[in-house]
Amino acid sequence: MAWRYAGDQLKRWRMKADVSREQLASAANYSPDTIVSMERGVRRPTSRVLDVADELCDAKGMLSGAKEFLNRERFPARAQDFMEREKEATSIWSYELALVPGLLQTEGYARALIDNRIPPLDEETVEERVAARMERQAVLNKRKPPVGLSFVLYEAVLRSPLVDTEQLRHLLEAAHLRNVVVQVLPFERAFSDALMGPMVLLETRDHERFAFTEGSFASELSADPGVVSRVTERLSMIRTRALDPDESARFIERMVDQS
Repeated sequence: MAWRYAGDQLKRWRMKADVSREQLASAANYSPDTIVSMERGVRRPTSRVLDVADELCDAKGMLSGAKEFLNRERFPARAQDFMEREKEATSIWSYELALVPGLLQTEGYARALIDNRIPPLDEETVEERVAARMERQAVLNKRKPPVGLSFVLYEAVLRSPLVDTEQLRHLLEAAHLRNVVVQVLPFERAFSDALMGPMVLLETRDHERFAFTEGSFASELSADPGVVSRVTERLSMIRTRALDPDESARFIERMVDQS
């Protein structure tokens, strides 16, 4: 609805000022078809378009002011509830099968993932999502209340071509934080439940527990006791099978030496 309202206002101000779509598109360095999509609410009006239109239409901040409301959607819709719970968490257990967890990603790694989505995102959305992902990492050093974080990474995560030496070193640095545990699950220790996909378990200061599971096209955040129990059991088993934190650090250090 925010997209549609901002797009409608963009169109109304443009027509009132007798500014053509082609003029706005040229000034903002977008195609006229993209401007059409924004005005119809199919695509989110970007900050650049709103600022350029505000100036061209002499809107005196009425269009630029919409940026604050549009930029709040800095995460994919399917992940927004999870991100809100993540902010409240006092404990986070995470298992990743293919990707470095967002809380442990370098900016370069995050950008490579976000900038290569299909269908592609526009440049401004890429920048906003990269910045949002980096801001999420403040939880690693959160003091009130402190957050206990446990990460288990399947070996395939570390073997990805996207994981460079900088990312490996970043994992080692994170593992040195007193509230962070990083473990590696080697290929030879894998078992069926460890190959079923990533999962996260969150607990809040009020002792509410949430399980988050994510797939290619759908994600689920659940407080259902049965779901939480199953995810807890799987994560506990995965942590047991994984290398301990010291062994895991040595495993990553060897990969750094070999790179």
